[in-house]
Amino acid sequence: MSSPLRQPRGEPTPVPVATPPAPAPAAASPAAASPAPTPLRLHVPEPTGRPGQHTDFSYLRVAPPGAVPRPPLDVSPAETAPFAASLVRVLDEEGRAVGPWAPVVEPEALRRGLVAMLKTRAFDARMLMAQRQRKISFYMQCLGEEAIAIAHAQALREGDMCFPTYRQQGLLLSRDDIDMVELMCQLMSNERDPLKGRQLPVMYSYKRAGFFSISGNLATQFIQAVGWAMASAIQGDTRIASGWIGDGSTAESDFYTALTFAHVYRAPVILNVVNNQWAISTFQAIAGGEASTFAARGVGCGIASLRVDGNDFLAVLAASRWAAERARANLGPTLIEWVTYRAGAHSTSDDPARYRPADDWKCFPLGDPIARLKTHLIRLGAWSEDEHEATRTRLEAEVSAALKQAEAHGSLHDGHIPPLRSMFEDVYEQMPPHLVAQLQQAQARAAKGGH
Repeated sequence: MSSPLRQPRGEPTPVPVATPPAPAPAAASPAAASPAPTPLRLHVPEPTGRPGQHTDFSYLRVAPPGAVPRPPLDVSPAETAPFAASLVRVLDEEGRAVGPWAPVVEPEALRRGLVAMLKTRAFDARMLMAQRQRKISFYMQCLGEEAIAIAHAQALREGDMCFPTYRQQGLLLSRDDIDMVELMCQLMSNERDPLKGRQLPVMYSYKRAGFFSISGNLATQFIQAVGWAMASAIQGDTRIASGWIGDGSTAESDFYTALTFAHVYRAPVILNVVNNQWAISTFQAIAGGEASTFAARGVGCGIASLRVDGNDFLAVLAASRWAAERARANLGPTLIEWVTYRAGAHSTSDDPARYRPADDWKCFPLGDPIARLKTHLIRLGAWSEDEHEATRTRLEAEVSAALKQAEAHGSLHDGHIPPLRSMFEDVYEQMPPHLVAQLQQAQARAAKGGH
């Protein structure tokens, strides 16, 4: 094919012919003037339900259980675009595990998962009551989201590091080596608080459990997770990272910074976006979840991405295993959007009745994760209604007993708090002179009853 800028050999070059200029257009008369331009309008997303209304959940784009295929581990990020637009599901309405994503898992592992979810829900309910009784100052539940953290934990190995938000307490409560009493002491900031009152309630930190210190700054944990994963790869280690973020925090610049570094360096990290539909009073569409999915942002950044039913324990387990295996095989990061619903308030400082329908949780089409796994286990013959009720009652009693033990170590209201000296410790190996002077001044003022 010849270039448009070069004539084929052997043909004469055409001689350009001058074209007379076109006559200037006549001035338009006022009557013939073009219509006024359409005024621009700003689109502000609105929730599909407000207090006193019923929510239309059709915006979720829910796929039937078992309908989404399972891609190979080495799938290219661009080829995961359909998986970022659909919804990976395993459990059907009758509690059967269907489709290619149904994981091979022992019933005992599912039983442990169900017990951990019941334990987490009991813990949340009791801590909410304790806050209302002014025993603790603040609390944040994960009501309705329990399956995400607990099933995900089963896909990780000892030594992997999670960078969670304040709704992944299930990562800790699913373990046998985490004492509920110690968690409650952190909530009370009392003399047994392992963090010595330096963190807000619910912002736990457990290095031995692979639970990185929670940060109150939105989206910080995503870039931390990617950086930690990059360090693991640089050192030739075998440990992977798992970072967590909410749908609203995807609007933060740190979110995109994390995706860029994860893509460029193929960091061994799982990037979890928990889309529970609401921030403190803002619907997920304000963060960009209206015209596109949050998972699609991963594809756009060159990261393999999935959109998964976060209330389906088996789907969460299967997708988490898939992403973890990709990371361990040096195939790069995976972004997973977990579609769920925040059944309770954003925190004990929030009243969702002011901005959304009161019955939303009961109408959410993906159901209750505990009820769905319970139905599946009963269908397998590995659980029963009587065992479920007995387990729930036992766990509620254990949580209540743990709270009594934690209260014995005091609370903010009775003065049983970490000693004043702890404010100045654990920063330097040896306290420098200027901090020694400040500590002495503080102790002298405290001795005189000052503040």
